[in-house]
Amino acid sequence: MNHDLRLLHLLPAAVLVTQEGAIRFANAASMELLEAPSIDSLIGRLSGDFVHPLDQVRSTNRIQQVAVPEQAGRPNKSSEFRIRTERGNLRMVLISSVAIEWDGAPAVLMCGMDMTHQSEIEAQLRESEQNFRRLFENMQDVYYRTDAQGIVQHVGPGVRRVLGYEPHEIEGRTAESYYPQSKDRDAFKAAIMEHGEVSDFPGQMVRRDGTVIDISISSHALYDHAGNFAGVEGIYRDVTQRKNLERELQRLATTDMLTGIANRRAFLECAESAYAHSRSNGEPLTLLMLDLDHFKAINDRFGHLEGDRALMAFAQAIKGQLRASDAVGRLGGEEFGVLLPLTTLAEGLEVATRMLHSIRALELTDDAGHSYRITTSLGVGAFRQSDRSLRDMLDRADQALYLAKHRGRNQVASLETLDE
Repeated sequence: MNHDLRLLHLLPAAVLVTQEGAIRFANAASMELLEAPSIDSLIGRLSGDFVHPLDQVRSTNRIQQVAVPEQAGRPNKSSEFRIRTERGNLRMVLISSVAIEWDGAPAVLMCGMDMTHQSEIEAQLRESEQNFRRLFENMQDVYYRTDAQGIVQHVGPGVRRVLGYEPHEIEGRTAESYYPQSKDRDAFKAAIMEHGEVSDFPGQMVRRDGTVIDISISSHALYDHAGNFAGVEGIYRDVTQRKNLERELQRLATTDMLTGIANRRAFLECAESAYAHSRSNGEPLTLLMLDLDHFKAINDRFGHLEGDRALMAFAQAIKGQLRASDAVGRLGGEEFGVLLPLTTLAEGLEVATRMLHSIRALELTDDAGHSYRITTSLGVGAFRQSDRSLRDMLDRADQALYLAKHRGRNQVASLETLDE
């Protein structure tokens, strides 16, 4: 059993690997979650057999979505599903999935946490964090030692796995040879000379195959009997997966997974920053609030999957009218926000009108070949020096949106134009 499989087996979260729907790998936690008599009894079974009938379509769609090339192996957003265990018990499970390669063939890795009892989940999360910490701290690190000139005097066997070199190929060469950017090595040397040691110092190195990996360095300076600097000794580890995960988590934390634009939290943070800048510099700022008209009717007529497609098309139409400096976010459901820095009310109304026509021009088609069109209602609000906070600006745009809907939808409205 290789290191990765051992890690998967140790996880308290349920892990399944499927190929064409059939289970190829299951860990002990998944056996317990599904109340199966053994892990072997799960191998070959269809994962869909355990999904509640009311969640079958949604589950299938999500698995198909992670396998598309655009996902490029990125995990989808965790979502809750109802499952039936081997004993017939109903459980609510939080599941995330990602496309991987398993034994040389495409596969889907699913990770699930039993949400039926929240207190149990919190304990499992704590245990999972502790296990990951222990596993990470005991990974095979690369030991190294250099002289005062940066020549590698000794390097451990872990370098084969991390960089793809034999130890003797590294020894006798300068450590700088393996840094893609000299500034990273310079920053490390400066930190060592100033503090005498570093812990988890970030950097990058180049593998034999040219791949750039993220590393974490923990090292200390060496001194001779006279107190002169004699070199550096320490360890480094490959943390590429961790860094990629951090980058992905950051993306997930700020991105609406359906439309690919900013989520509510990220949009409002951006809006707060833009508002503060306008208040400080007196620069114009305009905010648009948009609703996809009659969205419920689309869901009722064509189904939620088509409703999702309509939202994605809606978001793309909005983006198509924006500059690089503008921002768009999904605030919830069918409601979206657009931030237009350095834009007056009049200019904002022009942008809103272009969006209105762009969305009107969309012709969408469902899986059955039925064509339909969508429209939007837009509320426009501009920054005022009298505003006490961003909330004042948001409220005006929101009230303008309500006015546009009250007037019959499919139009632009602004309280400021009414005031005039």
